Amino acid sequence: MRFQRIAMESFKCYNDADLTFDPGVTVIHGLNGSGKSSLLEACFFALYGSKAIDENLDDVVTIGADDCTVDLWFTHADGEYHLTRRVRTTGERATTAKCVLETPDDTFEGARAVRRRVTELLRMDSEAFVNCAYVRQGEVNKLINASASDRQDMLDDLLQLGKLEEYRERASDARVGVKRVREDKQSRLDQLDDQITAKEEKDLHERLNALETELSETTTEIERIETQRETAAETLEQATAVLEEYEERREQLSELASDIETLEGEITRTESEREDLKERISELKTEREELTTELDGTIAETDLDAADTELVDARIADLDERAEELQSRIKTQSVEAQKHSSEADSLQSEAADLDSRAESKREEADTLESDVEMARETLAERREKLDDIDAQISTLEARFEDSDIQREDAVDNRDSAVTELETARQRVTELETKLQSERESLSEAESLLDSGKCPECGQDVAESPHVASIEDDRERIAELERELEAARKRVETLEADLERAESLAEAAETLDSLESNRSNVVQLIEEKEAGLAADEERIESLRESAAELEATATEKREAASEAEQRAAEARSVIGECNQERQTVTQSIQRLERVAALLDEIADCETDIEQLRETRSQQASMNDQRRERLAEKRERKQQLAEQVDEDRIEEARDEQERASAYIEKADAKLDDLREQRDETQAAIGGVNSEIEELENLRAQREELADTVSKLDVLYEESEQLQEMYGSLRAELRQRNVETLERMLNGVFSLVYQNDSYSHIELDGEYQLTVYQKDGEPLEPEQLSGGERALFNLSLRCAIYRLLAEGIEGAAPMPPLILDEPTVFLDSGHVTQLLDLVAYMRDEVGVAQILVVSHDEELVGAADDLVRVEKSATTNRSHVSRVDQIEETVAELAD
Repeated sequence: MRFQRIAMESFKCYNDADLTFDPGVTVIHGLNGSGKSSLLEACFFALYGSKAIDENLDDVVTIGADDCTVDLWFTHADGEYHLTRRVRTTGERATTAKCVLETPDDTFEGARAVRRRVTELLRMDSEAFVNCAYVRQGEVNKLINASASDRQDMLDDLLQLGKLEEYRERASDARVGVKRVREDKQSRLDQLDDQITAKEEKDLHERLNALETELSETTTEIERIETQRETAAETLEQATAVLEEYEERREQLSELASDIETLEGEITRTESEREDLKERISELKTEREELTTELDGTIAETDLDAADTELVDARIADLDERAEELQSRIKTQSVEAQKHSSEADSLQSEAADLDSRAESKREEADTLESDVEMARETLAERREKLDDIDAQISTLEARFEDSDIQREDAVDNRDSAVTELETARQRVTELETKLQSERESLSEAESLLDSGKCPECGQDVAESPHVASIEDDRERIAELERELEAARKRVETLEADLERAESLAEAAETLDSLESNRSNVVQLIEEKEAGLAADEERIESLRESAAELEATATEKREAASEAEQRAAEARSVIGECNQERQTVTQSIQRLERVAALLDEIADCETDIEQLRETRSQQASMNDQRRERLAEKRERKQQLAEQVDEDRIEEARDEQERASAYIEKADAKLDDLREQRDETQAAIGGVNSEIEELENLRAQREELADTVSKLDVLYEESEQLQEMYGSLRAELRQRNVETLERMLNGVFSLVYQNDSYSHIELDGEYQLTVYQKDGEPLEPEQLSGGERALFNLSLRCAIYRLLAEGIEGAAPMPPLILDEPTVFLDSGHVTQLLDLVAYMRDEVGVAQILVVSHDEELVGAADDLVRVEKSATTNRSHVSRVDQIEETVAELAD
């Protein structure tokens, strides 16, 4: 990746600026506070938006301006890109008004979509960009000051090892999920075992045999009595028939006449149908002749001598075998053609990249589609829940439709009923208390009357005024008893009313709760459906993008046509084989038509034979009808001639005896049939339990198979989890070894002191510096300048590792150094210059951007940019310095 141009309007201290970047080392020079770092921050902000700044969006807009715009042009993997971000502060807070990334293949809009695409292109987010390529001002010691675990997380993320940990955690989650399902299925299996054992202990088959034996005995007795009853019934029927024969003779004669007429009509219709069948047989013969003619013509187009089914099948088998041989040869030649086509792989690299991106979009679409399917299942469950709620609401509302109480008055009605009941109960209590007091007073008065003296006044009872009031007391007590009885009945009535009112109030409260739940469920369904539409549109968009990428990849591959010519011979052979295979296929189709015609001719012959058989059956049927017609005519004549008075009298006696026996037999049969029904019901219950036992055994077998499969799946998930863990550890060790080698190479270049022998980086990314005498030092123990060089060496080594990679080179952003000389003295600055030259010339970094106020770095520049700030407007502006050597001389003077 290489920056080409940055253009800004109202960004921080810049009213407007437009700067182009060339390959090589670009030094942005100026005094402290002139706005040099803001140029780099603009590039960083263009790429990652708000994630690239430590402050709010409001702070990037120049004071007094309503919005700011940053445009960044850059190249990546031989493609040109243009990124635009505009921030507007007209509202309460600053917002991103525009964010557009134009790529060679597509256009991305929106802050999130652009940031996601930039992260995909560079294979690093904003934090990884800072940790790898962008050494920000004051953060030169960031990596060395970080803890080993933080440094490990930074480097793992940069090297894409965090994905393996994510996959390992997913495998772990899958293993836990499988374990949970397996334990649930095992619990269900144990329950089935208990149920099966419980049913097996009932000896169901032994019980069934006993019940079937009992049923057989009862059925035999019923059949015996039914046989005797049928005999009596036949006797009764015969006697009744004889008695009614005279009265029924005319009716029977009429029925016989009707039957005779019906048989004559059926004979006529059947003869007509036989004529229709005769015509159909003639049509089938004609069709058979036509099929035979077509068969002869088709056979003439083949190499068959005769229309024999076995010969046709054998010939088809031979041709199928030849077709398979041709297909095998086509496959062999295809492999040979592919072997030659591999020479064009170098020309397919761009197409492969496009295919990879298309696959990524397709995988994202598949994942999103899976989520949509799960969402649909959730919607179905919620709709079922909504139907249940509607059913409950309908049931409860029906209670109010049958009641004189409105739903909104149910609670008030219940409270009113409670109040009335409490008042009535208080009235009962008052009456009971008053009645008890009156009874006690009456009892005392009656005691006085019995003693003959009044304890209050000492007078005789006859002369005492208390005696005259006894009758009044008794009347008051009777009245109180009547009032108490009425009050108690009132309480009973109110209690019944309260129970009904409480039931209705509870129904009303339940309705309120159900309606609230229904509203929530409806809202959830609407929200989920709205999300589904957006997801489906996203799925379609992703797949369309994937299709477009694949189409572009196809165009790229056309450039490899010259190399593909060497595979033309193999493809020619394939074409010849395909042509011969087509000829074989046509022959097979003709033979299959011959076979079909043979089958159709056989079907015609079968239909003709069946129709002939039907006509023969109809003829036999008419013969039978004619015999029955003759019998009915003869029977009609006999009925007209036969009348026997003695036989009628004998029939009356037989009718009386048979009726008496049938009445006794019916009573006995009712008892036996009731016994049989009870036994059959018991047999049905036992059979049902036996069927349940078999179902339980089948369920157990299926469940046991499921548990076995879950055991295998659990082991596979566990192995997958271990594999990702070991793969991450292996890749980390390889990265550590490579990074340690590169770090030592860079550090030895920039640090010329003989005090240190090497740097060691262990598997946990713990850094240790070794002196010549073997004494280890922590990086924090180095001097300030040494630490700065050490960290710059580490940053450059990481950059080189990511650029060169373990398996091959990868495109990288520019190497950006913001004020790298802050902690360096003059001698160490010279070593920094060597490091910059090394990264440019030896490592091959296409673009290095250095921001510094240090004049010594100007000499290392391939391109020099000067930043100055106006003392009057406090605004910065940039200018390109064309005469770098003269500028270096001026600065030296």
